[in-house]
Amino acid sequence: MRLINLYTSSFKGLSQESWMLALVMLINRAGSMVLPFLGVYMTAHLHFSIENSGIILSFFGIGSVLGSWLGGVITDKIGEYRVQSLSLLLSVPLFCLIPLFKTEVGLAAIILAQSIVSETFRPANSVAITKYAKPENITRAFSLNRMAVNLGFSIGPALGGILSAISYEFLFFSNALAALLAGLMYIWFFKKRTKSARQNTKKAKDAMAVKKESSPYRDRKFLVYSLLCMLFAICFFQLFSTLTIFYKDTAHLSQQNIGFILGYSGFLIVLLEMGFVQLAEKYFTLAFTMLAGTVLCGLSYAMLAFDYSLVALLVSMTILCIGEIWTLPFMSTITALRSGENNKGAYMGLNGMSISIAFIITPYIGTIIADKLGFTVLWIGTGILAIAIALGFYFIVPWMLKDKNKVEQDFV
Repeated sequence: MRLINLYTSSFKGLSQESWMLALVMLINRAGSMVLPFLGVYMTAHLHFSIENSGIILSFFGIGSVLGSWLGGVITDKIGEYRVQSLSLLLSVPLFCLIPLFKTEVGLAAIILAQSIVSETFRPANSVAITKYAKPENITRAFSLNRMAVNLGFSIGPALGGILSAISYEFLFFSNALAALLAGLMYIWFFKKRTKSARQNTKKAKDAMAVKKESSPYRDRKFLVYSLLCMLFAICFFQLFSTLTIFYKDTAHLSQQNIGFILGYSGFLIVLLEMGFVQLAEKYFTLAFTMLAGTVLCGLSYAMLAFDYSLVALLVSMTILCIGEIWTLPFMSTITALRSGENNKGAYMGLNGMSISIAFIITPYIGTIIADKLGFTVLWIGTGILAIAIALGFYFIVPWMLKDKNKVEQDFV
């Protein structure tokens, strides 16, 4: 009963704007049907080779890195409202154009463009979350947004499977429709609020001289922190690459059971995240939360080296989900706390880039180690690396935040 009360109370205090940002994210991510089926579309429909399909998919990761950087830069210049609006609305024609490109070069180009445009949304969205959440609710606001993402990714692939069976073109157009609906809903709700906030900001700037804040790319402590975030993401993102290969080739699971475990992870995140985040906020420090979450993620992978029965796989996934809950939302909170009022976009963009780079690196590193040295070495190595990362977080986070009001002292 206490856990239920803790879970329900975790939603209290969140603003209407936080809920609307989550709803917009849910609609947008529920429409993210293209990516899971893009490889199948290229090999089965366009008859590209597997190698060329993989190269084209890497352009999505490259676009994600560029989009995170660009989104962070322009958010600080023109505001998160315009960046999110433009990202959502410009995604619509780009999704519609994808079916027109039938060659490897053409498809790579349009995928790169679409990824850049769609990923500019992330830093701007993170800035909006910090803007509309009370300081004591920032992590829960990020968690609510992540819950919407997980729900959206649960709905999207299921709808995508149905739509792709009818027509791949229909799949792309449906994705465009979801982006359009999310964009219109966002503009409708936030237009007046943004105008009012902009007027208040202008008055404040007129009343006092605004201090020019330094770039996160010269913030040595934050660069170390972002490197640790990238290394953590390299460990964690095996969930989307080598882990499923391990399930299939070593644990000999059917595709149905693999889907069941992945679906179970998404359901567990939605069910537990808000409650576990509030638990950490109430009883743990930020440094200990990052330490515990990272160690749990490493443990979840390391235990696969010794047992991969179905029960062990479910226990491992449960531990991984709890570790994810105690790491990813707090990464964004720490980034927001380190940044200033006028450079949040740049900080969020740099942190997003570190995650996007890991998304590119992970499949290559993981599959090479698994192929050359075996999964046992991969999982034990992941566990050891995670412990090292956890210790890094434990020392860098308090060191970085104790002087958050004097960040300029840490710049080169």
